[in-house]
Amino acid sequence: MTVQTEQGQGRLQGYVVVVTGGSSGIGAAIVRAFAEEGAILVIGYNQGNERAEALRASLPGKGHVARQIPLDDAEAHESLFRDLERDFGKIDVLVNSAGYTKRIAHKNLAELSSALFNEMLAINVGGPYSVTRALIGLLERSGSATVINISSVSGFTGLGSNIAYCAAKAALDTMTVSLARAFGPDIRFLSLAPAAVDTGFVTGRSREELEKKAAQTPLGRVVEPEDVALAALACVTHLRTATGTRIVIDGGHTL
Repeated sequence: MTVQTEQGQGRLQGYVVVVTGGSSGIGAAIVRAFAEEGAILVIGYNQGNERAEALRASLPGKGHVARQIPLDDAEAHESLFRDLERDFGKIDVLVNSAGYTKRIAHKNLAELSSALFNEMLAINVGGPYSVTRALIGLLERSGSATVINISSVSGFTGLGSNIAYCAAKAALDTMTVSLARAFGPDIRFLSLAPAAVDTGFVTGRSREELEKKAAQTPLGRVVEPEDVALAALACVTHLRTATGTRIVIDGGHTL
C-alpha cells in the first residue's frame, strides 16, 4: 500500500530545509513532502550521491542541492555550515533522518561487541548532535526554526533491531527534550517515533514480516515512509506549540 501525500499548498515558500539521510527511505519521503510545499531542500547523503542527485532533479521548485553529510565527521559538519551560510544565510528546518543499524538478536551479546555498541551510539546520537551543533547558528537566524529528530518506538519499548539501536533512540529522545528546553522559543525540537517502516533500512526485513506484525495492531497496516513525512510536515505547519515531545507513528503498535 502506498500512501499519497496531500497536494502541496505552498505553505513553506522561502523555507530552507536540511534533511540528513535524505536520498532514500524516510528521508527521501520527507524531502518530497517539503519540496511540494515550496521549500528549498538540502538533501544530505552519505554514499548515495547518484540517488540524491536523481531525487533533486525530480523535485518541484528550484534551488535544491545535494550535499554529502557523513554523520561521523564533525569537520564536514562545520564545512556544511560555511557552505549553507554562504548559499542561504539561514536554515528553517533541520531533519536528522540519517542513521545506521544492524539486525542482532538481543540475547546475542557476543555479536554486539562493545565497539559496535559504541559505534551505534556515535552514529545515531552523536551524529545528529554534531550536525545540530554545527548548524545551530543558521537555525537561530530563522527566528522560528524546527529541528525534527527521526527516532523510533524502539527508544521506549526496548524492542528493535539490536540493543544498542534501542539505547541510541532513547538517548536521541532525551537529547531532544534537553535541546528544546535550552533553545526555545526560537527553535523547536521534536522527535518522531515510527514503528518499523517499509524501507530497506534493516537488512533482511521483508514486506511480509512487516505485514504480519501490522496485522496485530489496532490499525492493521504497515507504516510507510510517507506517513512519517506527513508527520514531519505537520511538525512545521500545524504543531506550532509543540516542542520537546515525541510523536508516535505506529498504527497502535505500542498500545
